[in-house]
Amino acid sequence: MLDQILQELPRFFSYYNLLFFAKALGVTFALSAIGCVVGLSLGFLLAAVRLDTRPAGRPLRVASTVFIELFRRIPFLVTLMLVFFIFQGLNADLAMFTVALISVCLIATAFIAEIVRAGIMSVHKGQMEAGSSLGLSRGQTLRLIVVPQAMRVILPPLTNQYLNLTKNSSLAVAIGYPDLVSVFAGTTLSQTGQAIEIISITMGVYLLISLITSAIMSLYGFRLDRSMNR
Repeated sequence: MLDQILQELPRFFSYYNLLFFAKALGVTFALSAIGCVVGLSLGFLLAAVRLDTRPAGRPLRVASTVFIELFRRIPFLVTLMLVFFIFQGLNADLAMFTVALISVCLIATAFIAEIVRAGIMSVHKGQMEAGSSLGLSRGQTLRLIVVPQAMRVILPPLTNQYLNLTKNSSLAVAIGYPDLVSVFAGTTLSQTGQAIEIISITMGVYLLISLITSAIMSLYGFRLDRSMNR
């Protein structure tokens, strides 16, 4: 079998297959990276809204809670189909990338918001009082005092969420989005007919992406620990 794989390698890595592969890898990376950035930004925002105990902030707090609890409990594939059919029902001519990106951002925001909220709540409430005594606003206290300490708690589950986000993006094949699985394990597989080899290569690529993501987050965590221990 090894001899057969070695003989087929030039066919696997032909110019057109590599072109398809590069394009699929690029759109998969773009979908995951944008989803991570948007999810982190909106996640911090929703976490701050949910932690706001002022009576005036109750409507926003309730709305953010409903959003977070709803999308944390809906499978990504169901969310993807929901977004797809909503825009289809509105006769909105959106690219499949946009539909997939909206779905990824919804799920990422909900999960990351809860991760951030839990991390902030792990910091002693005396830190907020200390910030107030220094004349800092609530937002400044969160940004300068609370969040840097909470990042130690936030980072491990955030890394897991980034990994899950990258893997779950492959489900976008359900709406015809040409991601890595669709193009490489679909188009290339139908051309070559070598299922085990193609799937193995696809698995290897996702493994490599996951290892790189874990390494980057681990490096950030190491630098964060060094800065906090100074």
